[in-house]
Amino acid sequence: MGRRSEAGPACKTLARTVHIGALAFRPFRCADDQPIAATRINRGQTVALDYGTQVLWPDHCVQGTPGADFHKDLRIPHAELIIRKGYRQHMDSYSAFFEADGKATTGLRGYVRDRGFRTLYFVGLATDFCVGWSALDARKVGLQALVIEDACRGIDTEGSLAKAWTAMQKAGVKRIQSSDLTA
Repeated sequence: MGRRSEAGPACKTLARTVHIGALAFRPFRCADDQPIAATRINRGQTVALDYGTQVLWPDHCVQGTPGADFHKDLRIPHAELIIRKGYRQHMDSYSAFFEADGKATTGLRGYVRDRGFRTLYFVGLATDFCVGWSALDARKVGLQALVIEDACRGIDTEGSLAKAWTAMQKAGVKRIQSSDLTA
């Protein structure tokens, strides 16, 4: 996907300066993951799967490859929890809370509840998919959600970025800049 270096500077600054309850999420896909379609698709192509319509993506974040690692310059030794999502072979996972079926959980909701967190800040890739879905699901489970815009990058397939920002705003997700936290 190649966009992680674009969100990198703001993410690195935040990782160095904001340490309260740092959590990390990353896709961790099987090599033969059905929603990951290698080179046989057009960007943004969709298919109907058991759990609903799925956008197909080129290979990315595949287990055992460098693409599944966090960016080499991102230092987060203080992360309390790292959730690997999207590891089910026949189901994708955009949200850090739920798999694409909207039912199977990742365990994040329970962890956040047990730690007493009420507000989550979201950064990373992609604003219109993983970041957006995670922020929306945070709101669905009763949490405050803030997306740090300059620490995110979108894919923007067929207007998906604008649609995601609209949905997030409608759900009460706040849109901020990293300077709002580091000033």
